[in-house]
Amino acid sequence: MDTRPRDRLDESLIALRRILRATELYARDLARGVGLTPAQLRVLQIVDKADSVTPKALAGQMGVSQATVTALVDKLVAQGLVRRLPSETDRRQTNVVVTAQGHGRLRDAPDPLQQRYVRAFGQLADWEQAQLVASLERVADMLDAQDIDASPVLTAGELHGGRQSE
Repeated sequence: MDTRPRDRLDESLIALRRILRATELYARDLARGVGLTPAQLRVLQIVDKADSVTPKALAGQMGVSQATVTALVDKLVAQGLVRRLPSETDRRQTNVVVTAQGHGRLRDAPDPLQQRYVRAFGQLADWEQAQLVASLERVADMLDAQDIDASPVLTAGELHGGRQSE
C-alpha cells in the first residue's frame, strides 16, 4: 500500500498550519512590542509614506471597506499615533497624518512578516512566482475562501469583512 498521498496530505496541512502560526506569532510579537495589530501597522506605514492620505485612499490601497479603515484610524487616533486633519483644498475631506509618536512606533516595530515575504517572493524567478500564486489561489478555492474579503496584509483575522456580496 502506498502511503505517499497521505504523507502529502499531512505535509500540506502542516505547511498551512505553519503559515497560520507564523502570522499569529508575528501579531502577538507586534502587539507586545509596540501595541499594534499588523493592520494598524500597515495603516501607519501607508500614511507615513504618503505624508497625508484620505480614508478613502487608505481603503483602496489596503483593499478593505471604508468602515474598516475608519475603525483602524479611530484606534490609532486614540493611541495618539495619527491625527485627522481637515483638507486644505476640500472641506468635505479629512486627511490622516502620522504624529511624532506614530513615527516613533514605526521605528520601534519589528520587521513586518509581510516585508519578509515580499523580499523572498521578489527573489523567486518569474515562473516560480506565477506557480506560487496559482497554488495559493487553488488552496483558497479548496477552502471555499474565494469570496472572502481579504486585503494584501498578512494578519490573523484583523481584516475580515465577511463574504463579499455578489
